Amino acid sequence: MNAQKPSSSVDRSPRRGCRTKAVLPVRVKGKDSSGSPFEDLAHTLDVTPAGLRLGAVRRQLNLLDEITVFYRQRRMDCRVVWTKKLKGTSEFQVGLQSVVQDGDALWLGSPESKIQAAAVSTISAAQGQALAPAPGAV
Repeated sequence: MNAQKPSSSVDRSPRRGCRTKAVLPVRVKGKDSSGSPFEDLAHTLDVTPAGLRLGAVRRQLNLLDEITVFYRQRRMDCRVVWTKKLKGTSEFQVGLQSVVQDGDALWLGSPESKIQAAAVSTISAAQGQALAPAPGAV
């Protein structure tokens, strides 16, 4: 018997771009799975021009619901494309897709995201050098 696990994601096309690790404080506003309005603080984990992954979401959200994410004085309307409840906590990670694809992502121009992206690339380069054999070594 092959039982299927209930899906908590919407079928989506393959990734169109790369993700940037960035932990940025955001405010999230919308309606939770019970239909109650909410406005909570959360943070980003990964960002792309087309969407983001949120952490520290303390409410269950329905797939395809629209929520608004605020960062500084900017806002972006997003659609929930997947949710994941973290074991041992009451928190969720949530995958969001921007409703409007205007290329001016809410978070990618921020100084924090540029600093974090530079730090990640520096660490990746240092790890690559540590793994590369020394010149002349065989």
